[in-house]
Amino acid sequence: MLPVPGPELLVIGAGLAGSEAAWQIAAAGLPVRLVEMRPVRRSPAHHSAEFAELVCSNSFGALSADRAAGLLQEELRRLGSQVIRTADLHAVPAGGALAVDRGRYSAALTAALEAHPLVTVERREQLRLPDPEQITVLATGPLTSDALADDLRRFTGRGDCHFFDAASPIVAGESIDLSVAFRASRYDKGDADYINCPLDREQYLAFRQALLDAEQAELKDFEQESASFFEGCLPIEELARRGEDTMRYGPLKPIGLWDPRWGDVNDREVRRARRAHAVVQLRQEDKDGRLWNLVGFQTNLKWGEQARVLRLIPGLENAEFVRFGVMHRNTFLESPQLLDATLQFRQRPTLLAAGQITGTEGYAAAVAGGWLAGTNAARLARGLEPLTLPPTTMIGALTHFIASAPCGGGGKRGGFQPMPPNFGLLPELPERIRDKRRRYGAYRDRALADLALADQAAV
Repeated sequence: MLPVPGPELLVIGAGLAGSEAAWQIAAAGLPVRLVEMRPVRRSPAHHSAEFAELVCSNSFGALSADRAAGLLQEELRRLGSQVIRTADLHAVPAGGALAVDRGRYSAALTAALEAHPLVTVERREQLRLPDPEQITVLATGPLTSDALADDLRRFTGRGDCHFFDAASPIVAGESIDLSVAFRASRYDKGDADYINCPLDREQYLAFRQALLDAEQAELKDFEQESASFFEGCLPIEELARRGEDTMRYGPLKPIGLWDPRWGDVNDREVRRARRAHAVVQLRQEDKDGRLWNLVGFQTNLKWGEQARVLRLIPGLENAEFVRFGVMHRNTFLESPQLLDATLQFRQRPTLLAAGQITGTEGYAAAVAGGWLAGTNAARLARGLEPLTLPPTTMIGALTHFIASAPCGGGGKRGGFQPMPPNFGLLPELPERIRDKRRRYGAYRDRALADLALADQAAV
């Protein structure tokens, strides 16, 4: 699109949401200034200065559009998301999920934005919100710097909500003992993309006890208070504390995983009797298969304790740790009291918010917020009405939820909490469908049809 005369727009933060927002503004032909504090100021969780760095996992979630995360990805593809396009180009095998080579993906997205003639990148910390005349997308994410967070609190007049999040360790693939571990995907779906470490009951109980006894890292960079965890991303030691079998019903679930070395058995009951008591899965991090992420093993254990305890897992006795798990505090807005479904602040329509700071959870959801905020910022600059996507779409359902969900107010726990994409957010279908797969397929078909109509109407 040809450049449109007008003022330069501002995007604060070059994470997933900010990168997408800046690209959509530039794609609309408008100049945009993208401010990113890294590497001038580091965050407690990031490891590089590249844009849209993935911290907790390298997976955007399920690919299939009859799954909530997959539907969100497909909506973004159809809307021209640059982040999802880049993720697709740098995907690595992950069964039915969209996982990426983190380094190549972030480097490619950074290069594309830095090379765009309408994007000006500034590496500095944004200390305060700009004047109301400046159309701005706030996409600083869960690790918003203290100075800007303080100014945001003054602007909203409300305390911030927060929870604690944690990232999983990564090990070198060549250090995994494949005479013990085996390759398979759950229920043999797709290729054997995961490495699986089986534990019998005795090994599982010993591993759980080691987790319970291990020493946690202190929250050095954060307020010293009781941590409020987001239920969708609990540290593995927290799961261990919740009960003997909690991990086996979560990330260590053995159901659907079968090592061919256990014998070629088709009988379901025989398989159930012979399968492992628990299974630790590792997902490929890079295209060459040199790096593997322990799925669901977010942790706040001290690094020495991580090495000791995780080497109790069969197949990881000699694991070489490329990255240990880390824990960090995530900040998010009380969006139901502050934002409209257009992602504009009610008290300042020229200020929009996007990404995890709004209270959506997950990478694809952050990208979706960036797409909508960037699109609406461009529309405001061109004198057009901002978009509100239908609540029958996954993007629309998320943005309507954060604009209207119940909130305890004042930052109190038990009120508004982060929400990942899920079919429970969508309006009921006209006719009840009992079969879950068919029901999710119907949600998908309706969402994509309504998205196409909304996109056409917005042109």
